[in-house]
Amino acid sequence: MNMKTIIGLVFLMFICVEINAQEALTAEQSDPAKLGWMQGFPPPKDKIISAIDGSFFRFPALRYSVCHMRQFMPTTEVNAATTNRYEFKVTLDRNIDTLTFLPWNSSEPQTWKESLAKNYTDGILILHKGKIVYERYFGELKPDGVHAAMSVSKTFTGTLGALLVEQGVLDENKTGADYIPELKNSAFGDATIRQILDMTTGLKYSEDYSDPNAEIWAFSAAGNPFPKSSSYDGPTNYYDYLVTVQKEGVHGEVFGYKTINTDVMGWIISRVTGKSISELLSERIWKPLGTHVDGYFQVDGAGIAFVGGGFSANMRDMAMFGEMIRKNGKFNKQQILPPSLVEDIMNGGNQEAFNQSVYSTSLRNWSYRNMWWITHNEHGAFAARGVHGQTIYIDPLAEMVIVRFASYPEAKNSKIDPTSLPAYHAIAKYLISK
Repeated sequence: MNMKTIIGLVFLMFICVEINAQEALTAEQSDPAKLGWMQGFPPPKDKIISAIDGSFFRFPALRYSVCHMRQFMPTTEVNAATTNRYEFKVTLDRNIDTLTFLPWNSSEPQTWKESLAKNYTDGILILHKGKIVYERYFGELKPDGVHAAMSVSKTFTGTLGALLVEQGVLDENKTGADYIPELKNSAFGDATIRQILDMTTGLKYSEDYSDPNAEIWAFSAAGNPFPKSSSYDGPTNYYDYLVTVQKEGVHGEVFGYKTINTDVMGWIISRVTGKSISELLSERIWKPLGTHVDGYFQVDGAGIAFVGGGFSANMRDMAMFGEMIRKNGKFNKQQILPPSLVEDIMNGGNQEAFNQSVYSTSLRNWSYRNMWWITHNEHGAFAARGVHGQTIYIDPLAEMVIVRFASYPEAKNSKIDPTSLPAYHAIAKYLISK
């Protein structure tokens, strides 16, 4: 296997298969059960998908893979609770499917139910005042299953980092090199913890998947868990790569959404606590919530978790996390996170820095804080977001939490937001009116 092949195959969670949604199979046509991926003993050769050739993350096969990531990649467990498991009360609202909203730049109203298929929803759950009022599963996702969270993973890492700042374990004004001396000569060496958490670092790093010379491919090669070719002489794991990142621009001035900020924060968190992110997440959040299903992170060849996008979890368990945040850190009869941490998230980050980013038009006046996206709308809504349509959307005014897992053909949320964001806001306004 030559180097070009390796670079094209590794770190497959980040491969953006840019397919025009109008030309792709519909949600119904691409249902994994209908297409028969990986079914049989053994499956027919034309139904086998693999991480080795990258087929597992190409649409429509990704609609199967997002619910079975550990079938393709090595993983490490995030243990769920074994006692004091939480059970949601369920009061389903039959009116939600027929609610209508107007997508951005459209004159044609759409119903909530129609929007689910349009956005290739695999699972969606709505909480109102802590009760499940809507819950649907599609495709390969089942109630006891897990789904790839993509960049929603970042929010868990950012929240853990912010917790350590609140506790005084991390000083947000200290630099990456203060905690990881190996980062001294990298771009992270003089970046503060706050700049890393809010992604206002100046990094020479591109995640432009259409550019074969973009730095994402070197990061991908480093994180490749499969055997590397004898000619490969680059970094051999995520941490090895992070020390090579060079500075570009000035830290603290412009928001730049770059995954390696999360992975370096994960390294810092593990160094100061002596625990992996999977251990710490389980101990500090997943078990106290009363979750039911073990989650997992994908790992590289050195067993280092891909904390920037490799988490898979159960939908109801994700809803527990969202509800805990909405309730100012309290859930399952205990204070899991300090209220001051949640208040800091909700207050948002630097809007001026955000408006200088590539999101200045599509998400005008939003901000980014502790790896959460803050809308600054009239409801004070904020969210965790991941490619292909993953989200935890929290609307404090409506006392609402929405969790959605999806497998949209294209990675970019900019393709999905024109339908999803107005739909979420319409649900919020409906719930307020009840």
